[in-house]
Parts: sequence; structure tokens; C-alpha cells
Amino acid sequence: MPSPLMQLQTALYSRLTGDETLAGVLTGVYDESVSEARSYPFLTVGGFDATPRNNMTKKGREIIADFHVWDDQKSFGPALTIAARIEELLDHQPLTVAGHHVVAVRHDSTRKLPDPDPTIRHVVVRFQITTEEQ
Repeated sequence: MPSPLMQLQTALYSRLTGDETLAGVLTGVYDESVSEARSYPFLTVGGFDATPRNNMTKKGREIIADFHVWDDQKSFGPALTIAARIEELLDHQPLTVAGHHVVAVRHDSTRKLPDPDPTIRHVVVRFQITTEEQ
């Protein structure tokens, strides 16, 4: 079975960029490469870990997907509000991935992380996504 990662990233990007609420508060949604000249707040999609999840009849994957919220506000409040919206859009919601059946999308954790730049707020929202071949 080919890896679902590229199709999954496309589906996740479409879901997040297609939401008017999220689009109204973010300056952009990016893959892991972001220009230094960007403005805040923004979201990066990346950090996928995939492991086999096969059963007797089908091959599958367990995927951990990380979403990074970056903001330059004085508090974590706005970044956590964005993280909560990402959770609403993805947690236990159906997701179509070309060539694969998405069994489940589950919110795993939300973490506030220190950044070397004390003016930056960094929040990571992690999901566990289970897929199987169609």
C-alpha cells in the first residue's frame, strides 16, 4: 500500500484553509517551510510520524500529525483559541483521503512550548489519525 501521507497532508490543508473562522484569524497556513518575512499568527502543518497498523485483511497506518500555531501576542490566549478551532475542525470529524479510508481522527494533545524568542508563542496540536487501504 502506498503511504497516505501526501494525500493526508493535502486533505488536512484543505480542511484548515477552507474554514472561514480560521482564515479570519490566521495570516496563513504553511507546510514546514515558512518565509522569515511572514506575519503572525500563522499555522504550519507538518511533523508526521507513520507506523504500520495492519490487520488480517487490510494494511493500515497510525499517523501522528502535528500542527504548530505561531503568534507574537503577549499571552498564549489567542494561540490557544486557534488551537481549539483546529481541534473542532479535526477531532472525530470525517476526512476524505484519496486512496485510503480514514478510520479515525483523534485529538491527542495540545502543548504550549517555550520558544528561544521570548516574544513568540508556540502551541502544538497533535492528532492521531488511523487509515487503512481501500
